[in-house]
Amino acid sequence: MIRTYAGHSSAEKTNELYRRNLAKGQTGLSVAFDLPTQTGYDPDDELAKGEVGKVGVPVSHIGDMRTLFEGIPVAEANTSMTINAPAMWLLALYVAVAEEQAEQSGLDYAEVRAKLAGTTQNDIVKEYLSRGTYVFPPGPSLRLITDMVAWSVGEIPKWNPINICSYHLQEAGATPTQELAYALSTAIAVLDSVRDSGQVPPEKFGDVVGRISFFVNAGIRFVEEMCKLRALGRLWDEITLERYGVQNPKQRRLRYGVQVNSLGLTEAQPENNVQRIVLEMLAVTLSKDARARAVQLPAWNEALGLPRPWDQQWALRMQQVLAYETDLLEYEDIFDGSRVVEAKVSELVEGARAEIDRVQEMGGAVAAVESGYMKGELVNSLAARRRRLESGDEVVVGVNKFDTTEPSPLQAEGAEAIFTVDPATERSAVEAIREWRAARDQDAVDEALRALRDAAKTEQNLMQVSIDCAKAGVTTGEWSGALREVFGEFRAPTGVAGASMSGEGATEISEVRERVRATGDELGQRLRMLVGKPGLDGHSNGAEQVAVRARDVGFEVVYQGIRLTPSQIVAAAVQEGVHAVGLSVLSGSHLEVVPAVVQGLRDAGAGEVPVVVGGIIPPEDEKRLREGGVAAVFTPKNFRLTGMMDEIVTLIRRSQGLD
Repeated sequence: MIRTYAGHSSAEKTNELYRRNLAKGQTGLSVAFDLPTQTGYDPDDELAKGEVGKVGVPVSHIGDMRTLFEGIPVAEANTSMTINAPAMWLLALYVAVAEEQAEQSGLDYAEVRAKLAGTTQNDIVKEYLSRGTYVFPPGPSLRLITDMVAWSVGEIPKWNPINICSYHLQEAGATPTQELAYALSTAIAVLDSVRDSGQVPPEKFGDVVGRISFFVNAGIRFVEEMCKLRALGRLWDEITLERYGVQNPKQRRLRYGVQVNSLGLTEAQPENNVQRIVLEMLAVTLSKDARARAVQLPAWNEALGLPRPWDQQWALRMQQVLAYETDLLEYEDIFDGSRVVEAKVSELVEGARAEIDRVQEMGGAVAAVESGYMKGELVNSLAARRRRLESGDEVVVGVNKFDTTEPSPLQAEGAEAIFTVDPATERSAVEAIREWRAARDQDAVDEALRALRDAAKTEQNLMQVSIDCAKAGVTTGEWSGALREVFGEFRAPTGVAGASMSGEGATEISEVRERVRATGDELGQRLRMLVGKPGLDGHSNGAEQVAVRARDVGFEVVYQGIRLTPSQIVAAAVQEGVHAVGLSVLSGSHLEVVPAVVQGLRDAGAGEVPVVVGGIIPPEDEKRLREGGVAAVFTPKNFRLTGMMDEIVTLIRRSQGLD
């Protein structure tokens, strides 16, 4: 299965992109949804401002899903949808469109339903730990997953209703042992919940296990990553046989897809990302007994911004060269019998078993999320990795070693070397959602939402009532809003409080700490810094590491986690009397949300407080942000956090008239 992860701007433009990619030889679709869709908001919601169509396609109702697959028979497609908290809703929309296509083609809907193949990611546990697109508390979220799994096994038997996703755990700093242990702990939580719900007869439980798939991350440490997948296969077989008694080897088989590592893509010398991507792809294809069943590759320039269609085509061609030109897929497993490989696999298996047991002793994955244990472990692991990068113990070519470079012809186009979304996209989406609401049968919508809320208060399976909502014209925000009323919302632990100190070295840390202390003494109060995540971007790894380092050098840190409006950030900054505001934005919405914070501070009489910004920010955008009053911009090339803290102290001193 050869895919590229894609979606942007609107359902119409994404449909065009999908048709082009299929014509180029892509064999499956991988849908990227925008952040409002991923977090259950409509385009006209305040939190959606600046986020519509940026990192994926907005799908707000059945009309958008209909357009997204115009001319693409869903019964013949294999569709992966990267969606989590609202996974039930997006699957409901997909099933409703399949029914429409069946009716239009004169096909029997039952036959079409039986052919639907693909995956909904639907792993909410890792969202609390790493990616941040959760909506509801862990308990109700697990209930939605359970309902989806039970319904799908009976109604759409070729569909993978959940994709246990360790990918983002590695992005958040997980070691291979943690990645294995936390992903398998999530799988255990889901399977236990489905079994205990009574919705699937015991004799059918093997079918449930057989539809569980995984989505993993392949990093640059080739041997370790290949061994990790062999270890995952061994552990999965062991758990499904011993814990769940599944006797059929085919149902116990590890089924996984992969996207290779994005954390390791560099802004500096980005052409080096091509060989990184190829090596990481080899790690999950060379070992036949643990080979990925589907692969999607990032583009070489994703550390710079959104890739263009040509960049995505290059990533697609990498897979096709491996599949059709080389002989790498023609042999039995070439690592069988290797003492080195077997030793590494055994080491990973034993380490993961021990960590799984630790999580189970806490009450399982949900309890380990609620207590903050797993999040704290990941923040610590990522801090350790940053320490190795800053000290040079871990080499990244072009970043902390071999950093002299010639100008790259791949970047000769400047700002045009990345894809940008037209600002009019959001305005069009806002107008479209309002027109959709005005044209539908509001009584039918109200009745569908009432039925959804009523069902959510019981133990009734929520899939069919969600499909009914889709057919009635309910929007993404309305479906999520109805369940928010019943389930409530949730703010996950940040993991920052318990993180241990890390840094380039004690000397540099102590020097900056002394500057922080001295500046505080001159001002007569301890220096305070607010670290904020405006908008819907849930990738909090960078913000968490900045917060930890700021605390390490002596700042009092205000960090409230993800998903805040600019006005909430301004209010917190004024209330806490902070001396600097640091904003982290990786979704491409920096030109909308950052100026809103700067202006808000000015309006509140705190315009002297320096605002610094970190994220994937192209040079032209950096210039515009600085012209708008931003004091400093940090991008992935600025990986030395203690130096960053030193620069922020200088900005504070300047703003306070001390220098």
